[in-house]
Amino acid sequence: MAAKNSRVIVKIREMILQGWLPPGERVREVELAGKLGVSRTPVRESLPTLAQEGLLTQLDTGGFVVRAFTPQEIMDAIDVRGVLEGLAARMLAEQGPPRRLLHSLQECLREGDEIFTKGHLVQSDEARYGEMNKQFHSLIVQGAGSKVVAEAIERNGRIPFAAAHAIAFDRVDLPRMYESLKYYHRQHHAIVQALENGEGARVAALMFEHASGAKESINMTRTSSRPGAANAEGPPFGQSNGNFPES
Repeated sequence: MAAKNSRVIVKIREMILQGWLPPGERVREVELAGKLGVSRTPVRESLPTLAQEGLLTQLDTGGFVVRAFTPQEIMDAIDVRGVLEGLAARMLAEQGPPRRLLHSLQECLREGDEIFTKGHLVQSDEARYGEMNKQFHSLIVQGAGSKVVAEAIERNGRIPFAAAHAIAFDRVDLPRMYESLKYYHRQHHAIVQALENGEGARVAALMFEHASGAKESINMTRTSSRPGAANAEGPPFGQSNGNFPES
């Protein structure tokens, strides 16, 4: 069920980012479940997570509506995350990362390598990459041991698409998305190497550059839908010309 929920979360993010769920619209679980081709349960269980990410607002009377936000707010929040995560990484590098932490980061690298070895993206890669990326960034932030930095990153992550794991995929140009994500994962390798070498200034710069790459991914996904999509009914997921292969 957790894997299904992760896929539903990613798909709802895409719908909001591309305007299929416009700001102020009430989220109707049954209708949304039909569009996504899933039961109502994973949709209902996913909505509180999306509210925590700042994409939805919970109503006092129950239910959720899509929160209004601007592209500039997303871009600014991603830059803030880059600075804060860079600070955490520098602190960790200068302290000397524990062997157990480095082992966990290496596990993330192997997980990401497996995603890209096949040379293309499949449907399960949406949630798989997002979970791996979330774990990678969380390990660094928690490893720094600064409650102040960790809480600042958590607060910043409540702005839509600011969190490291808030991945949205461009289904229209999957080869381009594949190359972008593969490049971001190479940055993961460089970050781990800098941590191992105790290169505080270098890893801080790498983390900021790495976060900035999320802006390109967001823009790719946001502009892949046609103008005026927010006023259209929108196609069910899995029926566009940008389908993921199943395997």
